[in-house]
Amino acid sequence: MKIIILICGEGLGHTSRCLALGKELLSGGHEVHFGAYGYSKELVEKTGYSAHEIPSEIKLIGKAGALDLTSSIEATLKSADIFGGPKLLKLIKEIGPDVVISDSYYLGTLAGFTLRIPVYLILNQSNMEEFFKNRGVSLRLLGEVTRKFYTQIFEKVDKIIIPDYPLPYTVCKKNLNFRGRVQEKLFFSGPLIKEKYEDVESIPLKKPHIVSLIGGFGYREPIFRKVLETAKLDSSINYTLISGPSLDPSNLVDLPENVQILKFIKDTYPYLKSSDAVIAPGGHSTMMEALSFGIPILSFPDRGHSEQENNAEVIEEEGYGRMLSYSTPPEVVLECIREVLEEKRYRNKTERLQRLARELDGPRAVREMLEKDCNEKIL
Repeated sequence: MKIIILICGEGLGHTSRCLALGKELLSGGHEVHFGAYGYSKELVEKTGYSAHEIPSEIKLIGKAGALDLTSSIEATLKSADIFGGPKLLKLIKEIGPDVVISDSYYLGTLAGFTLRIPVYLILNQSNMEEFFKNRGVSLRLLGEVTRKFYTQIFEKVDKIIIPDYPLPYTVCKKNLNFRGRVQEKLFFSGPLIKEKYEDVESIPLKKPHIVSLIGGFGYREPIFRKVLETAKLDSSINYTLISGPSLDPSNLVDLPENVQILKFIKDTYPYLKSSDAVIAPGGHSTMMEALSFGIPILSFPDRGHSEQENNAEVIEEEGYGRMLSYSTPPEVVLECIREVLEEKRYRNKTERLQRLARELDGPRAVREMLEKDCNEKIL
């Protein structure tokens, strides 16, 4: 098969799971093309693959730990390329794929429909209208339009790939709201993780060790500072903080001896495997990576980001870790860290999900599903 994978550039998690899928498809002998933009495209290329430039679709703007929806809409509209659709259609025509895989990139699904190419949509949220609740009349109306648009997309795609554990273990279950025949199109693949646990080498980290993956957007910097204050309260617990592409770690001074800060790195798996817990926002892909490696999560979801808050609530309710907030004081953060380190029930539950992720093998499951569908169409 010849496959094009189109990636939403907001959130490195979309890119990470698409790279996992692309790697598996290439290993199966298929021809794979990536389409991306922004730092998503940069990450694809840093990983060693080439990527076609595609029009941007969404821009997220935040401030002091909260998602600013109005500013995000304005930034998205200002950066919109009115020639984006024709450019994308031309690119897909030139490649001539048998399948379009779109990870939350809805312009790509429309292009696939136009060219009558099978479209497979990867997503971990179907209730995007939640973003617009309680935000004024104009935004509520926009939320209703959004809901109707996505509903039509879901009805037209060939399948919807949910890169999560099947129920009852689904972490993004509070963000899913499919109705009618659309439910028959759902494919719970299991986590789409680029590296398997057994293939990742451990690194020597002083124990106990917490790795922080709060990165990406500068408005998450308060979490960095909160973790630093937390580290100062108990020097027996060690920390590695990995910054994102828009956060300069050199601005953080007076570091305690039990903390190391690393620039943005493309491979966090050795740190996940070697740590005892992970501090992360509420992004779905990071959670899938941590749980696939059997690591409990301390989640700081972005304020006003309903998807992240819902994910973090499931982490809390299912006992895979703790849900914290930007207002949680360092003393309470420390107690939550001690709790997940000392109480074995957290590790027992996450290790169960580690075993399940290995058995499901999400990338292989998607590849086999695509191959089966393609063969059936040929016959």
